[in-house]
Amino acid sequence: MDSDAIGAAADVFSAIGTVGALLLGLSLLRRELRREASRVEDERRGQAERISAWVEAVRTVDGKRELAFHIHNASAMPIYDVELPLPAHEGEEHGSEFVGLAPPGQTVTRPAPHEWLRSYVEPEPVQIEFQDSAGRRWTRDEQGTLKRADDDRD
Repeated sequence: MDSDAIGAAADVFSAIGTVGALLLGLSLLRRELRREASRVEDERRGQAERISAWVEAVRTVDGKRELAFHIHNASAMPIYDVELPLPAHEGEEHGSEFVGLAPPGQTVTRPAPHEWLRSYVEPEPVQIEFQDSAGRRWTRDEQGTLKRADDDRD
């Protein structure tokens, strides 16, 4: 075999190896970028996942039974602009109970609509909207599904 042919074959083999290494490197970089994006999203959701809201019957000081909203912030940072959207009857405008701030590690309690007491059976989750400490707006529905409210992403 001629030395030029051997040199050409070595060059082709080298080129194929270089292209293969480049493709493998790009594939690994892409995988790492996806992993990093997933980690960043998990961090973003971290505080929001620690927020819950429910309605529950409580006894007042005079012994009467009434309903109260409970907003629990189990995170290490406060949440802001907390709202509890209230369902409306047909033809009525939807309202909301504005709570404002929920301090870290605390449960905030507010009175629920008195007319809800007639249909109350047991504690149940309620919808909540709030802003996390990084300024992102979140919504958690009655089934516990958490969504970014400011861009409609899960």
